Amino acid sequence: MSAQRDEAGAHGRFQALGGETVYDGSIVDVRIERFRHADGEEVTREIVRHRGAVAVVAQDEADVWLVRQPREAVDEGALLEIPAGRLDVAGEQPLQSAQRELAEEIGRGADAWHPIVTYYTGAGFTDERVHLFHATELYPAHAESHENERIEIVRWPLARLDDAIAQCRDAKTLIGLLWLARRLNA
Repeated sequence: MSAQRDEAGAHGRFQALGGETVYDGSIVDVRIERFRHADGEEVTREIVRHRGAVAVVAQDEADVWLVRQPREAVDEGALLEIPAGRLDVAGEQPLQSAQRELAEEIGRGADAWHPIVTYYTGAGFTDERVHLFHATELYPAHAESHENERIEIVRWPLARLDDAIAQCRDAKTLIGLLWLARRLNA
C-alpha cells in the first residue's frame, strides 16, 4: 500500500458489526465490539463507553480557580485540577453541566462563558469526550453536590500559573491551563 492512503481506504472507513456489553456501570459501560474495515478485515475492540464530561477554566482578574481532590484511580494522593464533572443529568447540555459543576465544586457562577475545545480523552479505547469551557466574570453561587466529593478549593494566582502547570498530572487541567497561559501571553 502506498505511503499516502486515501481517505476512503485505510483512514476511518469501517462498518460496525455489533457487540456485547460485558460491564454496565454507573459511570462507564465496557463493550466488546466488532468492525469491518474497507479492506474487508474484521477486528474486535474493547471499548469503554462514557456519556462525556465538562471542565471549566474559571478565571477572575487575579486568579484561576482550581480544586484539589483525591483520585483513587491513581496512587498520587490529591490532584490539582480545574473544576469538572460528568454529563450525568438527562437532557442537560454541556454548557448547562459546566455551569452546574462550577457552582457545585467552587461555589461560583460566571456571566461570561466561552467554549475552548471538545476532545476525546483516549480515542484508542473510549468514546469519552470532554467539553472544555472558559468562565469569567465570576460571582458567588451555590449548588448542592450529590456526590461524596472531598474538594479543597484553590485560588491560584495568575502570576504563578506556570507553577500550577508544573504541579498538574491531569490531562483536562493541563489542556485548560496551557490554553490559559497561551491566551494570557498573547
